[in-house]
Amino acid sequence: MLARYLTLQNIRRVYAVFFFCLFLLLINITDFRNMKGYEISLFLEIDPLISIATFLTSWTVYKGLVLSLIIVISTLLLGRFFCSWICPLGILNQWVSHLFNKRRPVDDYHVNAYRTVYRLKYYILALLLVLGLFGSLQIGLLDPISFVMRSFILSIFPAVHYWSGGLYLKQPLFYGGILIAIIFLMILFANRFITRFWCRVICPLGALLGVFSAVSILRIRRDVVKCTDCQKCLQFCHGACDPHTSLRISECTVCMNCIESCPEEAIHYGLARKESSVQTPLDINRRRLIETAVAGVILFPIMRSVVNAQTLPQHRAIRPPGSIVETDFLRRCIKCGECMRVCPTNVIQPALLEAGFEGLWTPILLNKIGYCEFNCVLCSQVCPTGAIVPLTIEKKVGKKPYENPVKVGTAFYDRGRCLPWAMNIDCIVCEEVCPTSPKAIWFETVEIQPREGRKRLLKRPLLDPKLCVGCGICENKCPVHDRPAVRVTSVGETRSQTNQMILNP
Repeated sequence: MLARYLTLQNIRRVYAVFFFCLFLLLINITDFRNMKGYEISLFLEIDPLISIATFLTSWTVYKGLVLSLIIVISTLLLGRFFCSWICPLGILNQWVSHLFNKRRPVDDYHVNAYRTVYRLKYYILALLLVLGLFGSLQIGLLDPISFVMRSFILSIFPAVHYWSGGLYLKQPLFYGGILIAIIFLMILFANRFITRFWCRVICPLGALLGVFSAVSILRIRRDVVKCTDCQKCLQFCHGACDPHTSLRISECTVCMNCIESCPEEAIHYGLARKESSVQTPLDINRRRLIETAVAGVILFPIMRSVVNAQTLPQHRAIRPPGSIVETDFLRRCIKCGECMRVCPTNVIQPALLEAGFEGLWTPILLNKIGYCEFNCVLCSQVCPTGAIVPLTIEKKVGKKPYENPVKVGTAFYDRGRCLPWAMNIDCIVCEEVCPTSPKAIWFETVEIQPREGRKRLLKRPLLDPKLCVGCGICENKCPVHDRPAVRVTSVGETRSQTNQMILNP
């Protein structure tokens, strides 16, 4: 009885469920303070596409990204197994494809046959790598691990939290969450038309692993003597790799379904035999590949010839504490959303166009939603690529042996909206919540003559820019809710020597 269920398909399904549940667990852990951050970014660190792309843009390999060598070496040995056995987006697409596509068995043969449109992912990979070679890291837009993490963190988990009645103290809110959710749902719905649409047509990581698997030692092979060309191996093929003819090795995801589907036992996994059929190499059009590379060369200067946070400092592009210089930040940030996930106050948000197109979905601080907790460094602990370098609390707040705290910006008063300044109404909220010591906000006591009544003393807030760290709690707690009377901009940030109010001589 047990042997009946110990099939390759069932084993792979159990593995798929395990890795998907592991993925959900690692990005949904709430007790981040007792962790070093490594566990959270595990799936990102084993992603070879992220390692290669960040290496091209920064010429360094950051920390745990060397773990991606495990996947690269395994792919060179075993083939493109990652897509069917580990990748959370690939697993999810397969499940959705199975739910959406209730077809007759005869239709499966047509749906799972190879199509020329599947070449598109290789051209997408080439375009992203060319941009990366010139210093523009856009791999995070389409890398499957970054894509699925961003989708879950910014749209799925907040929705689950809402319907569950509250798993946290505060409902997570994210700008652009609905746009990310729509894109994610469109990708899933596309499986209605092409099984594993993302994996077969778009995925640049799948394309990269397909290139590596083209020289894999172990692979699916067909015995031409035993094969009767019944094409039953096509029915449940995940990669649309045509195992019934000259198998397209770069498309094969080693799902093993063809082995169990074959009634003649003509398909096996391993080394080549005398009866093994010839296999089709990587199927790309060289002319299209060159055209894609040229498009990347043309696109790069266009992207760098617009106003953004890199070419001109933007007041709304306030980066999390520990962020490196904007030029290098954009070369490292993969838009995964990990820093947004761990932020306890929800202040870290995905940028729309505040930092330009290159900065789309990179993290910025929006103090209307939250504020940067003075003694929190969680975001710096989970960044997998070093766009936000690890900080200690002592370094962030400027305790010994560090001389100065880390500044992310500077607060400014709009006296036309400040209650004490504009309306002679007593208000000391901003001074009370200011976390620095000594406080960056102090009061000037003046005597006023109200329109009606006697003279009285009034405290009016002032700010010392040398002490302000730009945490934004004053803006977040200001009782003038629609547009606070005190607002933080990026000027004065520690990471930049030019985005300063007064430059040092």
